Amino acid sequence: MQLLEGDPTGLSSPIGQIAVAAGLLAAIVVGLRAWWFNRKR
Repeated sequence: MQLLEGDPTGLSSPIGQIAVAAGLLAAIVVGLRAWWFNRKR
């Protein structure tokens, strides 16, 4: 991904990518848990 070169957000760094991946994963898990609990009622 050449677009991320020199970006101010730090997404081009491995740590930034891990942080973004972890955030997405956490959002998906929280969303699935909320959907699961709502569905069980």
